[in-house]
Amino acid sequence: MTSLIAILSPLIAVSLSLLITRVAAMSLMLTGLSREAARFQARSAFSGVGFTTGESESIVNHPVRRRIVMVLMLLGNAGIATVVATLMVSFVATAQAEESLPGVLMLAGGFAVLWYVARSRWIERRMNRMISYALRRWARMEVRDYVAVLHLQSGYAVTEMQIEPTDWLAEKSLQELRLPDEGVLVLGIIRGDGKYVGAPVGETVLRSDDVLVLYGPIDRIEELDQRRAGRRGDEAHREAVMEHEEVVEEQVEAETETAAD
Repeated sequence: MTSLIAILSPLIAVSLSLLITRVAAMSLMLTGLSREAARFQARSAFSGVGFTTGESESIVNHPVRRRIVMVLMLLGNAGIATVVATLMVSFVATAQAEESLPGVLMLAGGFAVLWYVARSRWIERRMNRMISYALRRWARMEVRDYVAVLHLQSGYAVTEMQIEPTDWLAEKSLQELRLPDEGVLVLGIIRGDGKYVGAPVGETVLRSDDVLVLYGPIDRIEELDQRRAGRRGDEAHREAVMEHEEVVEEQVEAETETAAD
């Protein structure tokens, strides 16, 4: 009986540690972190090894992530010590047992099963679905970090731009302007009378004194703000479209090479 308890104790402790980090990783993913970043952050916080400055700022500056990591650190301080202690007790108890070989094999088999469970993508996907459902149902985790989601730190920005009567954009529909071909998206329009048009369609006409909510490369939006109506404006648009097409081609080539590797 003592030998069985000694075998089960470390397996239960390690299983709880894996479950805690899996729940924490899913919680971080629901705040907008990527899968890999969330897993790394959760394991780093639980083990207390720390992470890089940029990643620590993305945690500290986000209230929900900060609470998740604080709980992980508290659990980790107790969890690591518990795992180490139970492992030591288990090995000592197993070694002192009359038939230690079966106990060692059972312990090794248990850790092998846990390793498979931790590495299995099939099991991970199903566990993540259950954890995600539980978190969405019983916890408020949908607090997104839109700076990270939109990659605003990579030369992109969400910004407002007012249309002047002489601007290239004025009195044209979004379908005519083809701004997505330049890599610029119109997220919304604040009309001169204060009305807001969210997710405008192609037939929407931009008017003087409208304020656009744009998302795209910062340098492209700055150039667009200076672009005036007329032939030069049309030429600038064609150049911007060609530049964006080159960027897209480079991205496709990079993704193709990555997939081939």
